[in-house]
Amino acid sequence: VLKTMSVFRTLFTCASPRCARLCCPPRRAFIVLLLLAAIVAIVGLAIALGLQPHAPGWSPGVMITTHNWTGFLCDDRVTCIPASHVCDGAANCRNGEDEQEKLCGDLPRSLPAYLIFHCSNSKRWVYADQRCNGMNDCGDCSDETGSLAACPPCGPAWWSCSPVHYQYCSCVPRAQCRDGVQHCVSWSDEYICRP
Repeated sequence: VLKTMSVFRTLFTCASPRCARLCCPPRRAFIVLLLLAAIVAIVGLAIALGLQPHAPGWSPGVMITTHNWTGFLCDDRVTCIPASHVCDGAANCRNGEDEQEKLCGDLPRSLPAYLIFHCSNSKRWVYADQRCNGMNDCGDCSDETGSLAACPPCGPAWWSCSPVHYQYCSCVPRAQCRDGVQHCVSWSDEYICRP
């Protein structure tokens, strides 16, 4: 700001006849003023339109969350929704772009590849955020234990046992240990696991 004020002070001082010989010629002053006005206009326009520089790796519609879950970035470039909220019948983005026909018209083919996970059974698919969530969303556990799923081992809130009955694949929530219901084939969730 001080530098800009100094330039303006110099330019206006140059306008007086007494200092004309010591300062830049009037033509040069006009060019400098024109460039400054252009810069101010561009910055003002960018602020008015709310334009922000893109983060490295940013692309429209893609967002990776802090948990490395792939999400859908709304047109406002601020709102990120989980993949499973796209084409779910409820508009989660301000302008409803997560429910547009071009995105939801022919599921899963119309969805971008980063939003879906293909199960071992080629006829089945799940949303990307349903992979490695502990639940048997594919029906054959390929979203939890399959090589393409590449899930991390069970976390501390889970009990590891394989195979698992019902809706889980290899990890059972510790909250369900000793609940009187068999979740592990070995019954370890009822006799060994501590909630």
